[in-house]
Amino acid sequence: MSRSSRTLPKIAVLMGGPSAEREVSLSSGRECAAALRGEGYEVVEVDAGADLCARLAEVQPDVVFNALHGRWGEDGCVQGMLEWLKIPYTHSGVLASALAMDKQRSKAAFRAAGLPVVESGLFAKSEVSAGHVMPPPYVVKPNNEGSSVGIYIVHEAANGPPQLAPEMPDEVMVETFAPGRELTTTVMGDRALTVTDILTDGWYDYDAKYKPGGSRHVLPADLPQEIFDLCLDYALQAHAALGCRGVSRTDFRWDEARGARGLILLETNTQPGMTPTSLAPEQAAHCGISFGRLCAWMVEDASCGR
Repeated sequence: MSRSSRTLPKIAVLMGGPSAEREVSLSSGRECAAALRGEGYEVVEVDAGADLCARLAEVQPDVVFNALHGRWGEDGCVQGMLEWLKIPYTHSGVLASALAMDKQRSKAAFRAAGLPVVESGLFAKSEVSAGHVMPPPYVVKPNNEGSSVGIYIVHEAANGPPQLAPEMPDEVMVETFAPGRELTTTVMGDRALTVTDILTDGWYDYDAKYKPGGSRHVLPADLPQEIFDLCLDYALQAHAALGCRGVSRTDFRWDEARGARGLILLETNTQPGMTPTSLAPEQAAHCGISFGRLCAWMVEDASCGR
């Protein structure tokens, strides 16, 4: 039976929410909702607030498309609620979501799988602001926020430690700075799609990701075949090491001067941006998968017990 000749499930697209990445999630959610409507689905957009359980009871969706980013929507919390409600949902399940969101623990999983990551540790914010906790250059970031929130780079010539903003958590992750080109690979199910080279004037931070002109994407990346293939392989291994499902995106830094030894896995994102020009949908389009078809595939892949 073709998709057009059967009743398609009713979809609730979760978006917004209370995290620091609310605006990005709203953009992702609106784009995904429009794409799913274009594929013939009945779609209800749900801004995930404190009344989320009541809203889902009211909507009674067959499937939840999770377009949330950041804490609560990306760290296993919403996933656990959907398991309790027995509503099939997209992306990774409770454990993989929580593990990927905890940068230090996900690095431990990557190390155990033999994947290349930099040295890192968890430190009190007061300790980090009082003195260098590792030799510069290093990076300071929240341990359990989205991949672009609250990043400090302490360069080799820095006069002193970073003075962290009041909104930074009491405990932060500090990791050795990995120099080189910014690369990323999307995994869709059991397939690594391609490699994108992300060109920016500085660090690939929130502004570089989401503001117009903040970055330029080159895909497929112009890389030696060995490095290109390693990115695909490492992304698949990272997806498996965390137990991810659906779509994930793994970010790398590559120091060309060090060859294959210079390729470092930064982190895996279980809820990558989902606008047509976001990195994961761009890679899918490069592989011949339209944005609408990508969103529909994610709905078809949805389940509980992920």
